[in-house]
Amino acid sequence: MPVPDFTLPPFGRRWLQRLPATPPAWLLVHSLNQLQKRQVLAADMSLLSGKTFAVEICDAGLTLTFCADDERFHTGSSGDAPDLRLAANLADFLRLMLREEDPDTLFFSRRLRIEGDTELGLIVKNLLDSVDWDSTPLRRFMQH
Repeated sequence: MPVPDFTLPPFGRRWLQRLPATPPAWLLVHSLNQLQKRQVLAADMSLLSGKTFAVEICDAGLTLTFCADDERFHTGSSGDAPDLRLAANLADFLRLMLREEDPDTLFFSRRLRIEGDTELGLIVKNLLDSVDWDSTPLRRFMQH
């Protein structure tokens, strides 16, 4: 079932902005580490080590910040600006993860913003393209 075109309503954004960002960031980091452990996410951690990332869910007003070392992802950041920021609405992130849209299409249609280290952005884009999302719980959840 395709992800419908939606934007979170203003009351949802206000509600989400009141919540601390740490629990969703922890969930994202835990999920990335599990995908890496199961070899669904074939990340060369040496390319990501020491880098800070921000995933901004624009319509939710939520920014999830995390970093990487040689082995895994961690919540938090060095306090500086992230090395790479990915920004989109929730529906577009879902479309990306379910392979309904590819990162290039979202980027060139200005629905996905990629800011920061260009080389790192290309590494992450290629990493996202390589993930077999069909083997993740997200795909199974969205099919029901």
